Amino acid sequence: MKKILTLLAVLIIFVLPACQVPAAVVETEPIVSEAPTAEAPESTSPVEEATQVPAEVEQVSIDYAKNFTLEYKDGYKLLTVTLPWLGATESLVYALIPNGTQVDEELGNAVVIHTPIDSFVSFSSTYLPFLEQIGELNSLIAVDTADYIYNADVRLGVENGSVTTVGSGPTIDVETVVELAPDLIMTSASGSADWDTHPVLEQAGLPVVINSDYLEQDPLGRAEWGKFIAAFYDKEAEADQVFDAMAARYEEAKASVAGQSEKVTVFVNTAYEGTWYMPGGESYAAILLSDAGADYLWNDLEGTGAMPIDFEVVVERAKDADFWLNVGFASDLASLAAMDPRYVDFKAYQEGKVFNNNARITEMGGTDYFESGTANPDAVLRDLIAIFYPDLAGGHELYYYRQLQ
Repeated sequence: MKKILTLLAVLIIFVLPACQVPAAVVETEPIVSEAPTAEAPESTSPVEEATQVPAEVEQVSIDYAKNFTLEYKDGYKLLTVTLPWLGATESLVYALIPNGTQVDEELGNAVVIHTPIDSFVSFSSTYLPFLEQIGELNSLIAVDTADYIYNADVRLGVENGSVTTVGSGPTIDVETVVELAPDLIMTSASGSADWDTHPVLEQAGLPVVINSDYLEQDPLGRAEWGKFIAAFYDKEAEADQVFDAMAARYEEAKASVAGQSEKVTVFVNTAYEGTWYMPGGESYAAILLSDAGADYLWNDLEGTGAMPIDFEVVVERAKDADFWLNVGFASDLASLAAMDPRYVDFKAYQEGKVFNNNARITEMGGTDYFESGTANPDAVLRDLIAIFYPDLAGGHELYYYRQLQ
């Protein structure tokens, strides 16, 4: 099991978090415009053109995300997921119709969801901070598992029974989900029946929506999926306000390190059975590092996925790197060296410039970096700037990251 968890850790995209809480991170009460990608399949929306909704409906635009669109029609909204999973050949369409109303238009294959919803089942912890932002965490009635959830209120909900765990994949407890009768179930998909959860839920007639936020490589684009979730509550205008403020902070932080004449060098991750997995130069990880003013040593790798690199090749290129980030389960320098004694040969190790994104972690291993960090990339970016260029960080204290001792 430890080997499996280690491999999962090195394959997470950021490579796909104690101190004063950054303004971007929202605290809540406890639980009791189009931008299609060039690669994405052409939208298959079956809905005919319609007039715009009345002026009293506050509309929002989608400015950074590339994998979903939000359209306002005559009396309803249309959400289109243009790339539901890698390799998908068709987009998915969701018609959001206000409760108690009807739409005269032909909706074709669009999945109808009546809004605003009151109950939500989440199959990813990354959706939870977006529920917090719009004050809807109390609508959460079930999760797949609480093992790796960081949010203390959700974990408390599981303990007191107000939030149910139902499992995931083909072996999900469908009967329990049916009994819960949720207004909406949100999950991601891979396109493989061996792993995906949604096919068995759809067969049971349950309202399932696919969220492909993890395919967004722009940190702001990934965070903009908060509007996607909020649209089902008819609260996308509230989500838009939160997002705009966060995006402004992100751009301000990015501008503060733009044009560095001497950039620090950085590499990420650890080896797994002698092989390193480095994120491509167009990945979420690489973009964050670039926006933080760093020279990511594998920025020349094409694509967005994690590429296997021989240990010796990593040593040759990164031995004298200034910083080393995202070192898996290592809690200190000694435990890092225990993974592989060759790690001590890196200059970053010798100078104590190794930082891990597990400053906020539960006993079970739930890491807030991979939870609220998705919704708050500005806080992640400010952490990185504080690591690389502390003189430009304005006194920012690390929130998601910590320096290994």
